[in-house]
Amino acid sequence: MSVPIVRRSLHDELVTLLRNMIVAGELRPGSRIGESRLCARFGVSRTPLREALKVLSGEGLVRLVPNKGATVARFTHKEVEEAAPILGTLEALAGELACARIDKESLGRINSTHRQMVEHYRRGEKRPYAELKRTLHEAIVEAAGNKILSDTYNMLQARLSSLLISKSPPQWAAALEEQEQMLAALEAGDGAQFVQIARRHIRHRIEVMHMALDMLEARADARQSDREAAISRSPVTFDHDAITTTAGMDGGG
Repeated sequence: MSVPIVRRSLHDELVTLLRNMIVAGELRPGSRIGESRLCARFGVSRTPLREALKVLSGEGLVRLVPNKGATVARFTHKEVEEAAPILGTLEALAGELACARIDKESLGRINSTHRQMVEHYRRGEKRPYAELKRTLHEAIVEAAGNKILSDTYNMLQARLSSLLISKSPPQWAAALEEQEQMLAALEAGDGAQFVQIARRHIRHRIEVMHMALDMLEARADARQSDREAAISRSPVTFDHDAITTTAGMDGGG
């Protein structure tokens, strides 16, 4: 289905749309980004699309390979070990700052988001649960009132988001308990307690991200094995006319 974009800010619109597709998992890590399909979907030419991909490449969300196009960036285990603690530190700092300045209205919105999250948890709905969890953390970061902190956090969160969706229900329970403890600290204005819980929470999330990476790598290996098996099963055909012609030419020499 074609979804034309209003031309008021085509470049920014495309960047936002593509970023959201990556964050939501619609464009999966390691997958090739089909330019023709996206151009048709958004009703744009290749030029603004490629400009948007360059922006996302600068954010680390997309990898551009000469003569091969663009793919969604895929994290390695080493990169998770390097990036995830930074994300956790930013969340902890944001929570500590928010504890000192958050107002009742913002706290009410955060608690409302948390209640919706709990409902998705009870129904075992992975994706809406993960999306609301991301929204909740972003709201806490926003409540810190520090734009540089917020921009840095959102960029890193976007890069890691695909690895934070792959939780199984037992893992949700531990994450949800830590989340409730952080919200209690936020409501009490206890920045030190929030930091302590947030640091424990990120250690749990790092484990989840490593598990998600293992699953993604296993799927990629399985797809590669399937492709190789399909190639090995393909019948080899010969052009008998060409062989005959060549043989005649050789015989005449």
